[in-house]
Amino acid sequence: MKVFTYSEARQNLSNLLSIAQREEVEIRRRDGSVFSVRAKRAKSKSPFDVEGINTRATTQDILDAVSKSRQGPA
Repeated sequence: MKVFTYSEARQNLSNLLSIAQREEVEIRRRDGSVFSVRAKRAKSKSPFDVEGINTRATTQDILDAVSKSRQGPA
């Protein structure tokens, strides 16, 4: 774990954040306070989490199309 003083953290924030992507980083103040910085992990999205679209199709239109597709050739 990398440790920075408050002043070092201010001066090297970009570097600190790069390190925090790989490991936890501590920042220590003169008064003894200690803070921990670590990158958040990206939330994985479901492949079924898709944005909807607006159409003029009604629920009945969709049900009819599904029913016809299940009947097979006429």
